[in-house]
Amino acid sequence: MAKLLIHLTHGPDAPTQADRAFLIAKTAVREGHQVSMFLAGKAVELLRDEVLDSVLGVGKGVTTVRESYNEIIEGNGKIYLSQVSCGARGITDEDLQNKDVELGEPNVLVQLTVEHDQVITYG
Repeated sequence: MAKLLIHLTHGPDAPTQADRAFLIAKTAVREGHQVSMFLAGKAVELLRDEVLDSVLGVGKGVTTVRESYNEIIEGNGKIYLSQVSCGARGITDEDLQNKDVELGEPNVLVQLTVEHDQVITYG
């Protein structure tokens, strides 16, 4: 199976794009692909509890962001957050408590891009 990196920079103010990135990630996990997500810019705000518990998408089969997040993590997907973006948007350790995410500097995004077979960008 393929190694996919999904790079997302859209946040709660662009709900369709944000939801689609999580939909593609969980679909790829279901199909047995190795999936990593790197959230940067406004996308880091998606990991705040009030956003995780909301429905961003529209149409058939929409779920909360948390349900998609859980499915990705339970399927051995990895989610990275831009440390720079978290700092700029006030995302704290408390916001990330009990969430299976890793903070990364720009070099982590470069490394992930090189290591994966394909990159899908929502930005």
